[in-house]
Amino acid sequence: MKVEMQLGGEQLSIETGKVAKQADGAVWVQYGGTVVLVTVVAETKESNLDFFPLTVDYRERAYAAGRIPTVYGRREPRPGVGEQLVSRLIDHCIRPLFPKDFKAEVQVLCNVLSSDQVHPADVPALIGTSAALCISDVPFNGPVGAVTVGKLDGSLVINPVYEQLEPAQMELFVSGTSDAVMSVEGGGHEIPEDEVIDTINVAHEEIKEIIRLQEGLIALCGKPTREYQTKEIGEALNTRIRNLATSKIQESIGMEDKKAREDYLEQVQVDVLSEIIDDDVEEEDVVAMEKDTISILGDIEKEQMRQSILNEGKRVDGRSTTDIRQISGEVSVLPRTHGSSIFTRGQTQALCVTTLGTAGDEDLQRRLDGETRHAFFLHYNFPPFSTGEVKRMMGPGRREIGHGSLAEKAIEPVIPSKDDFRYTIRVVSEILESNASSSMASVCGATLALMDAGVPITKPVAGIGVGLIKEGDQEVILTDMLGTEDFLGDMDFKVAGTRDGVTAIQMDIKIDGVTPDLMKRAIYQAREGRLAVLDSMGEVIAEPRSDISLYAPRIYNIQISPNKIKDLIGPRGKVIQTIQEETNTTVNVEDSGNVEIAATSAEAADKAEEMIREVTAMPEVGKEYNGKVVRTTTFGAFVEILPGQDGLVHISQMGDGYVRKVEDVMQVGDEVTVSVITIDDQGRVDLSLAGASAELSSTDSATGEGDRSAPRDGDRGRSSSRDSRNNRQGRGDNSRESRNRRSPRIPKGRI
Repeated sequence: MKVEMQLGGEQLSIETGKVAKQADGAVWVQYGGTVVLVTVVAETKESNLDFFPLTVDYRERAYAAGRIPTVYGRREPRPGVGEQLVSRLIDHCIRPLFPKDFKAEVQVLCNVLSSDQVHPADVPALIGTSAALCISDVPFNGPVGAVTVGKLDGSLVINPVYEQLEPAQMELFVSGTSDAVMSVEGGGHEIPEDEVIDTINVAHEEIKEIIRLQEGLIALCGKPTREYQTKEIGEALNTRIRNLATSKIQESIGMEDKKAREDYLEQVQVDVLSEIIDDDVEEEDVVAMEKDTISILGDIEKEQMRQSILNEGKRVDGRSTTDIRQISGEVSVLPRTHGSSIFTRGQTQALCVTTLGTAGDEDLQRRLDGETRHAFFLHYNFPPFSTGEVKRMMGPGRREIGHGSLAEKAIEPVIPSKDDFRYTIRVVSEILESNASSSMASVCGATLALMDAGVPITKPVAGIGVGLIKEGDQEVILTDMLGTEDFLGDMDFKVAGTRDGVTAIQMDIKIDGVTPDLMKRAIYQAREGRLAVLDSMGEVIAEPRSDISLYAPRIYNIQISPNKIKDLIGPRGKVIQTIQEETNTTVNVEDSGNVEIAATSAEAADKAEEMIREVTAMPEVGKEYNGKVVRTTTFGAFVEILPGQDGLVHISQMGDGYVRKVEDVMQVGDEVTVSVITIDDQGRVDLSLAGASAELSSTDSATGEGDRSAPRDGDRGRSSSRDSRNNRQGRGDNSRESRNRRSPRIPKGRI
């Protein structure tokens, strides 16, 4: 079964029934030359977990782009940053559309099998995920669709290709159902809020067409939805727990301190359990009752929180719906870093540190479209102590990677260009406390740390998170939501930007979608909060410092001939490594011949520059050099005037009088003073011995001769037969012209 449609500038096709037929659902999605195989499998037995065990894995195979992995073992490594971000995008879109009481483990695998390196595979992967779920028997309230919208030269482009994404003024990844938007992620260069909403609306119209395509496939081969058991808690137990706990949980509304509120609710749980569990209850029944009790208490907490907000406008910590928690900030908190800050908003706190490096420190990322280098990047760490927990310390997961990517995307538009600020910039956000919106705290803290480091960002950037509580027709938008409001609410909408527009946006929802009108209200409420945060940040540091930190490297640039790059690097990097070790600097060489020297002192930089110039110096016409004779021939001598650079002193340039033999004037190893006469287009140098005539005879110039065909670097000990012929015909002592020039014939009969 196969369905097709035109999407953007390319044909989209979805095919099923050909491969992976043992999966519950499998589709083959092709968009241009990019192919993604998406499979869905769900366990037949329900799990006993208190959450929905959904796994989404997006993988890019190296063979898709005709490559062999470069890592050891030549197998694809663990998913990279880009793959994990796409997995997260798909998860955020489809998770809210599974029934709340469906607890069977579901695994979605998206494998990129072919890449034309023109069309990104994220949109086909999400469309394929929706189609595979919808034709399977897994309960799913789809279908959903997705598109990327880019803004290029003032026009919106659906699903821009890789080349269009880099110069785009805005890029938004939007997913949704036929009725509402499910998720939004992307950024831009200070895009006005109205323009963001209009772009989302344009994307939603395209999504509706994608859904119609999937509905046609479902009509052809969709399976009946499987039945599953819904666990029900006894009415008597439910009533008893509610009578015991409801009034007590209501009293937690308004507690400002997160830890105090959690301790209070934990004590309520202990008290309720002690009331309902008697000594006569069997041990296995105790476990079940504890689990049911905790579930009911969670439901009560959610209901009371939502009712308090909807009916009284009172939030969990006592704030109104638009109040922002107290903000404080500090810079230069770490004495030896290049820039640092602590940003605190309520009980969310981020320590941000900026480090300045060289071009060699750029972040290299490999994707199917090739390698990209990033001169600015942000890393986000979320240690367990930030929430008062004990957890195993591991590498960054999808959450950490996703939050760091969002904060990086928010700040990137205000980072100066490489031409204006030649440093590589790394920012690390260490979350010290967390009670929601730590990614937006990272945006604020990173901005402060960048300005503290003297990075000339164009404008400060701030971020704020807004939430949603929706019951029927009642809708309340919350500015600066708490962790509890995020967990028990219906939307997590993060917006970052400057005073002039949006630079990054991310929306995840837990309901069946939000309308454009609701999004518009949320984004404007976020704008008011963002401006208030920017005011508070301005009181800490208003603009970038006039100079970078004393401990940051100073970068100096010199230009050398691209032909000299190999000489500067040396065999196996020996020359450049020696320069770096002797001067305590970092030296990076670009293909253009630009050499970047990073040093913490001007003296070290000057010494490195001197050593580089000695290695890469180019001869100049008319300049004298002290050189060493490295080889002699019948027509002249080769003198090394610079490291790796020699020139030819023709026998006619070894003195004002007649020179019978080169060795009469100089031997190999002699040190002589020479002057550069000419340098041809191929870089070959003609020299004259100091004090000799600096002009070749007209005959020498016309014949072109031995110096132009003589062996050069790397071949000084050999002379080809062609060279020998040229020598005899040109400047060699046996040539007729040479004899005529140097010893005029004497007519016969004179003696």
